[in-house]
This record gives sequence, structure tokens and C-alpha cells, in this order.
Amino acid sequence: MEQRPDERGTARWSRRALLTGGGAGVVAALAGAGRAARAEPTNAVPPWMRAPGGPDEEYGRPSTYEAHVRRVRRPAPPERAVMSSWRTPLEHQRGIITPSGLHFSVHHNGVPAIDPSAHRLMVHGMVERPLRWDLEQLLRYPMVSRIHFLECAGNTGANAVMPMPLQAGCQELFGEVSCSEWTGVPLRVLLEEAGLKPGASWVVAEGADGGSHARSLPLKKLLDDAMVALFQNGERLRPSQGYPVRLLVPGWEGNVNVKWLHRLEVSDRPAFTKDESGMYTQILEDGRLERFAFTMEVKSVITRPSGGQLTAPPGRPTEIAGLAWSGRGKIARVDVSVDGGTTWHPATLGGPVLDRAFTTFSLPWTWDGKPALLLSRAEDEHGVVQPSRSRWKARYAAHSYNHYNAIQAWAVGADGTVENRYA
Repeated sequence: MEQRPDERGTARWSRRALLTGGGAGVVAALAGAGRAARAEPTNAVPPWMRAPGGPDEEYGRPSTYEAHVRRVRRPAPPERAVMSSWRTPLEHQRGIITPSGLHFSVHHNGVPAIDPSAHRLMVHGMVERPLRWDLEQLLRYPMVSRIHFLECAGNTGANAVMPMPLQAGCQELFGEVSCSEWTGVPLRVLLEEAGLKPGASWVVAEGADGGSHARSLPLKKLLDDAMVALFQNGERLRPSQGYPVRLLVPGWEGNVNVKWLHRLEVSDRPAFTKDESGMYTQILEDGRLERFAFTMEVKSVITRPSGGQLTAPPGRPTEIAGLAWSGRGKIARVDVSVDGGTTWHPATLGGPVLDRAFTTFSLPWTWDGKPALLLSRAEDEHGVVQPSRSRWKARYAAHSYNHYNAIQAWAVGADGTVENRYA
């Protein structure tokens, strides 16, 4: 098959290749994707057309036929029951917005039942005027809305540390990332109202959960684009997402986006809280520590087909589809390989392509019935490219797992089954 490599060594299909040889499979996929079955005359009337339907509800819910699309909880021993992780079924998501009820959540100390009428947000420390707001006051401020992903620092950590690939699906391996529209008050507005004193450079954000989860954050970042979020996808935050108010720090690891936010202490140095001195400190291969590594780097995953699924039968047109994101900005391109990285083909990016948000990608594909190894490799607008697993592992200690963003491989067997694989 004739291919024309671009400047990055990525094979691009020529028009001739598309019309001959294996490229015909791509043409067939383009022509046949979504093709309907032949219509046959029938006199059968389904039962839901024979009588009026039932009543609607005050708060809509998914169809009972979609009950399988739900979050799953990572198993935990009894002594760690208070810390839980609920993962998003990415393989079922279409588009860039994760429904609020399917958004992942990680709780270090359970979910507090906060009375919004009694909740307060305080700014103090190195400020001219320590201030305290109740929810009614915060709701009167002008607000902004932005679409951003959130990702747990430990998302996909199993692939970082396990010597053999965990045979699990996309939800279990990648489900600690989601994307929503967030609405709230720019944090800059509140900090400037309090008045920052000279020398202020850090802020300690603390949640109102039972363990007082707290993180130290650079003031510069918070003044740039952080938000005190009150709404998610057009409705008030849900308890598992920090109701009644949370901090949103676009592009940075999930746990700095402090839920149930009640206190912001302005300082001239980090506090080195319990939540940042141990679990979220990176250990490099040479033993050095990498503290305050906040940014979630460029990453992608093929969601269809993915682990635990069956690919389309040989010769039937389908597509390879997935999600890409970067904590540094917009996704610029995604390349897909079906042969373990020997050749790469540019995927189509679905719109809109937004800053620090999910971006969908797809590539038509017709499987030939032989074993295949599917990979996706994302690149963001700053030229940062998703690394191989070996390259990522060479940088970090063997037991490090936070911020793992290596290229994911799915192996398609001769029987069409899809498994997790290292490549």
C-alpha cells in the first residue's frame, strides 16, 4: 500500500492507496459506517405504540435499558473504606461532556453532608481584609463558565507499576478522568477583594471534609484561571463533586481541585500538608523527589474498541475512536497505529477542540481478522507528545505511578477479543 510519510514519520494515506490494496478497507469503512439494515415490510406494532406512555418525573433519569452505564467503585479493604474511588465508564461516553452522575470521584474521607446555609468560605492570611462569604453572597457575583477535564493524579497507575498488564477495561484503567462544564466565580475576584499583601506567593486551600484535605498552590496560577465553582453541567454541584463549593484549577491534578472548599489561606510559602508531602510527591528514577508536579500531561486512550470488548467482525467497516486531553492546552493531533507503532495514521479530531478539555478522535478501520495492536499517540498545541511506556518508566522510580501518561496499547486477538497490553 502506498503511504506518504509526513515530517514526523507519520504515514498519510495517498488517494491511490485509498482506492487500492489495504486502503480500500478505509474507503469501505467510510462508506459503510452506520449503514442501516435493509428495510422489510412488517405489520408488527411494538407494545409502546399501542397505548399512551407513562408519566414523566420531576428530575429526569436515564432509561432503565441504560442501567449498565454507571460508575464502578475500586475495591478497598475495610480499613480503607472511608477512602473511595468511583470511575467513569469512558467506553460508553460519546462527545466531550461527562454526565454529572458519571463523573469520577475520589474521596479521602468520605462525602460530607454539608448544610449550604451553614457553609462559609474564608480568605485570610497575607491579605489586607480577611473576608468570609456565605453561599447566597457568592451566588450574587458575576460568574464564568468553562469546559475542562479533571483527572486524578493516579489515573492509569496500574499500568505504571504492574509487571504484567492488568486485564481490565477502559473504565477500570482510565476511569479517573472526566470532563464537565464548570460555572463559578473567578478566584482572582475574591482574592483581589481581600487585598493581597506584598510577598504573598502561595495559597493553602482546605476542604470541609472530615480529614480537612488541604493543598498548597502557587498564587500566580490561582490568579490566572482558577475558579470557585458552584455549578457543574448547568446544575449545582453534586455532593461527590464538592457541594456546595469547590476549587477548580484547570489542567492540574485532581486532588488540588479541593472539594467542599471552606478556607483559603494566603501565605509566602507552601504548607507541606499531609496530603502533598507523601502521596502526591513524585519519586524519580535516581531517587530525587519531584514536589508540586501539578500539571496533567498530554494523554489519550482508544475507548472503542478497548479492553473487554469485542471488535467488529472481519471485513465489517467500523472505526477506532477515543479521547485525548492535555493539562497544558489544546490537543493538536492524535495519531493511531494498528500494528503496534510500525506505522501511524492521523486521526480526525472532533470539534470543538477546547483548552484543557476532552477532544474526541476517530479513524475508520476494517479489521482483517488477524491479531492487531492498537495505539493512540496525542500531541498538544505546545508540541508535547505522549511518551512510550519505556520512556516514562525510565524517568520515574519503579514504584511511582502518579501522572502516568504513556501510550496505551490494546491487543486485538484472532477471535476479536481486546486486551490490555504493554507496548
